[in-house]
Amino acid sequence: MQAFLVSTGVVAVSEIGDKTQLLALLLAARFKRPLPIVAGIIVATLFNHTIAGALGAWLGAAVNPDYLRWGLGALFIGMGLWALVPDTLDDAKVNEAATTVGIFWITTVAFFLAEMGDKTQLATAALAARFAAVVQVVAGTTLGMLIADVPAVFLGHLFSEQAKGSWVRYVAAAIFIALGVATLVPGLLPAF
Repeated sequence: MQAFLVSTGVVAVSEIGDKTQLLALLLAARFKRPLPIVAGIIVATLFNHTIAGALGAWLGAAVNPDYLRWGLGALFIGMGLWALVPDTLDDAKVNEAATTVGIFWITTVAFFLAEMGDKTQLATAALAARFAAVVQVVAGTTLGMLIADVPAVFLGHLFSEQAKGSWVRYVAAAIFIALGVATLVPGLLPAF
């Protein structure tokens, strides 16, 4: 249960203001059809995070625990620093694709590609390695992604004009860095 809850919280906070949330806002504002967009987000996230979780679990089992701890700690701290950098999105690429495929497929492909190598995918791999609980981590990171992105879909343009993403980036950065420090210093957080 801890792997699920930590994964959900980390991703929900870190996704606010992320490029995938910007993508959700853009798609919702452009197409005004939330259900195929949400369905595309779910499919893309499950597929992407399952791959990342499986890789993380494999690394967790294959790598010496001391090396893994230092690598994961550094990775979490690096993701925290990365979270401080605002994301941008190329609006023209989404426009071009909208003329040839349906909204569901645009969303699915766009979200899958946007998550490749993203901090959420890396966090999923790191959390799966840390907790050795792929199913719980993938379920948690997927739920975290939905917590951040589904409201953006339903609020669309209104949300994009009112949200202040800079403070959220700082909170996400602090959470990732705290996870990194807690991983590097065993016993710092007893339940972690």
